[in-house]
Amino acid sequence: MFSERIDGFGLDDCPGHAKWIEPAEWLGAPVARRFPLHLISSQPRMRLHSQYDNGIASRAAKVAGREPIFINPRDAAARGVIAGSIVRVFNDRGACLAGAVLTDTMMQGVVQLATGAWLDVDDGGVDRHGNPNVLTLDKGTSGLAQGPVAHTALVEVAPLVGAAPDMRAFDPPALREEVA
Repeated sequence: MFSERIDGFGLDDCPGHAKWIEPAEWLGAPVARRFPLHLISSQPRMRLHSQYDNGIASRAAKVAGREPIFINPRDAAARGVIAGSIVRVFNDRGACLAGAVLTDTMMQGVVQLATGAWLDVDDGGVDRHGNPNVLTLDKGTSGLAQGPVAHTALVEVAPLVGAAPDMRAFDPPALREEVA
């Protein structure tokens, strides 16, 4: 299988024939030693992306007020993560808090955190609500396609140390008094 037209573009990341090209992040990469979990950020079941994240159905699906992260029980045990607890999900790009859901439906080495939780970043840059955008690359799939690779990243998960910070994603903004 070969496309002369695509080959003619001369793109290193999109040749005219089928070829293995190492992904920007994957469990076989050296960075996986530090961030050994493959994060899949799927579309949420209880809302349309971020629309109505403050709604009843979306809030009912939260864990301890945070977006749920699904993790295999063996991966959770290896990290001291308990079902229903708040965890810190992080990599070199950022960190967010999420509520742990232990499930055998997740393959070991893979975690799932849906997109669309309203961003709620604290003064230290940690999202308190569980938005995976703080963890993912801002990179296109190839020079030709430019599709998003934002639904995948390498991360580590750890129990939250200390008290959970207040989540403010649904608080209305403070209004300023009008100055005469």
